[in-house]
Amino acid sequence: MHELHFDSIVFDAHCDFLYETVHDGRPFDQRLRVGRVDLPRLMAGGVTAQVFAIWDYWAELPAEQGPTLQALRQVGAFYRMADLCPDRFVPATRSAEVERAKAEGKVAGILGLEGAEPLAGKLGLLRTFYQLGVRNLGLTWNYRNQAGDGVGVADPGGLTDFGRALVREAERLGMMVDIAHLPPRGVEDVLEVAQGPVIDSHANAYALCGHPRNLSDAQLEAVADSGGVVCVVFVPKFITPGAAQASLDGLLDHIDYIAGRIGVDHVGLGSDFDGYEGETLGLEDASCLPRLTAVLVARGYDETSVRQILGLNLLRVFEQVAG
Repeated sequence: MHELHFDSIVFDAHCDFLYETVHDGRPFDQRLRVGRVDLPRLMAGGVTAQVFAIWDYWAELPAEQGPTLQALRQVGAFYRMADLCPDRFVPATRSAEVERAKAEGKVAGILGLEGAEPLAGKLGLLRTFYQLGVRNLGLTWNYRNQAGDGVGVADPGGLTDFGRALVREAERLGMMVDIAHLPPRGVEDVLEVAQGPVIDSHANAYALCGHPRNLSDAQLEAVADSGGVVCVVFVPKFITPGAAQASLDGLLDHIDYIAGRIGVDHVGLGSDFDGYEGETLGLEDASCLPRLTAVLVARGYDETSVRQILGLNLLRVFEQVAG
């Protein structure tokens, strides 16, 4: 199992390390006792590509310029990470760069925007962030912004006209469109507007754990119909209602369910490391990912399916969207 894991492309669709390093100064090149993601852990876990979310508590920052400037600080931190560790970490904006990183034994980093607040309601800023390397667009976090309502809003609605325009522009530019943190009406709106594959970068199956961040059967099927991928998340309370009992086996139950419902071609990984409290037994940090491969094999997944879930499904969408 060790050989299969480290020979595979492992593609994690979401982590919140950038927030941590900008606010707390956590180093990327050292493995400290705190945190779940850093370069030593990513390499120990066999991670080929990691999406780094640009995220903050946007609503607590000054209007307009505050989120934009904070997002740019995180972009700057990302590129400083690459400057610090060029022999082990490289930015990636295309699928070929992910594959090259794998061949060279490096980790590829991809930027994602979690919430449209840094765009300040200006469509042109999406192109600016694209030029800075952003290749994944999450329209909201939990709250309301210029693009629409997040899942944490009371009686949430869908996308605004600006949100719909962002979906169209993201597809035109070559950014993956990410429905994470959207309520049902927002998900419907994205799928109505989008012409290509849509992803959920970090969510599980609502049928197994009724958290509002998880996806219903109908939503799972809609993502699959778009050609997209649902990336299972390691957050304890998204795995089981009794979050203290969350485990690797519990996460595999979600993989089994989603694969059984929409096919193994539409399942990926989205850890959300450094973005949650608590712990999922067996998946304490990025270095633990080889255990996931071992359990996939123990549950009867063949080599092709394991490789798809670990990263090839998400890489397929990334190539289709970003090139």
